[in-house]
Amino acid sequence: MTASHVLGPQAVCSRGHVQVNLRTVVSPLRQHRRKQAPVSRAPFVRKSDAQVNAVAMEAPPARSPATEGAKIANSVTDLIGNTPMVFLNSVSKGAGARIACKLEIQEPCRSVKDRIGKNMIEDAEKKGLIKPGVTTLVEPTSGNTGIGLAFVAAAKGYKLILTMPASMSLERRVLLQAFGAELVLTDPAKAMRGAVGKAQEIAAKTDNAYILQQFENPANADIHRQTTGPEIWRDTAGQVDVFMSAIGTGGTITGAGEYLKSQNPDIRVIGIEPTESPVLSGGAPGPHKIQGIGAGFIPGVLNTKVYNEVLQVSSEDSIEMAKRLAKEEGIFCGISSGAAVVAALRVATRPEMAGKLIVVILCSFGERYLSSVLFTSIREECEKMGVDERIMLSDQTGKEFFVPPLKS
Repeated sequence: MTASHVLGPQAVCSRGHVQVNLRTVVSPLRQHRRKQAPVSRAPFVRKSDAQVNAVAMEAPPARSPATEGAKIANSVTDLIGNTPMVFLNSVSKGAGARIACKLEIQEPCRSVKDRIGKNMIEDAEKKGLIKPGVTTLVEPTSGNTGIGLAFVAAAKGYKLILTMPASMSLERRVLLQAFGAELVLTDPAKAMRGAVGKAQEIAAKTDNAYILQQFENPANADIHRQTTGPEIWRDTAGQVDVFMSAIGTGGTITGAGEYLKSQNPDIRVIGIEPTESPVLSGGAPGPHKIQGIGAGFIPGVLNTKVYNEVLQVSSEDSIEMAKRLAKEEGIFCGISSGAAVVAALRVATRPEMAGKLIVVILCSFGERYLSSVLFTSIREECEKMGVDERIMLSDQTGKEFFVPPLKS
């Protein structure tokens, strides 16, 4: 569109400048003003506080035609799912297969457990088992499922009591209570079994209590069968050859794995568990540092026939890979995501995997691990920084603060 189209026939473009006949522009404006209805001179009457409050309490107006088609969610829970996928580039150099990560770290509350938090609650609602304002939800969690339940419970109006091993990160505790959940910490030596037992004890003493039972609830795997699996199939254009997921409750690998195999039986499904607690491989449970996986028992929701193999990854290797993903890929994720990528790289270097496409789930965002072993060295370095080693800056309000200097 030229300047003359915008400003009228008298506008001329010369050497990049617009020359405008002001009569052409101003006159229509004056004509418009002449056609306006006369301004009302009725005296201003101040509304009473009661009248103002009555207006404020009225139901919001129906959506106007101007917002029809707008991409605005009715609730934060409507934003769950359809997470993006991205190829690894740096850490996967030399591998024969391509590795694509499904970024569950971009869910509303930054973990794959947002999906089951919503689905388990809504499934129980549809069955008439729970009701907002009446039912008290109770659930054992290692953190991420609890967070997924907490924000959905807050959005729907449920009271929520969570039990969690005390070994889980401080960020998890803060997030859970920030959403209004009541948190009870359990003996870390008893791992998730201790949290499960405590949840059952609390539910038995609480009126109208309902345990969602993520380790046993079919709605856990169902949501991955309905959404996660189809999303992977769609976004890879059906070209996925291998699907890999770390195993906590087993819902992700069960639901998504079953769906993908229903589309192509030749897809290889691989699970990941901690080397220190290889229960799925027939070993004994043990303590480890990969929060969110390796529950120490075989969950009821897990279909042990859906996967072709289970790989073991140590806590230390998982931690180091999570650090590398941040520094080399710009992907800020948790320890279990590091474990998943370590395992994916092992598979990607197998000779028979040359030219194949491996999809791996990155379960949760790195920010909720800042106080954990994942960032111990960085945290200690930051805590030891002296004032002389930093630069003082000020923001637009004049508030002064320090930041580390740029290293040459």
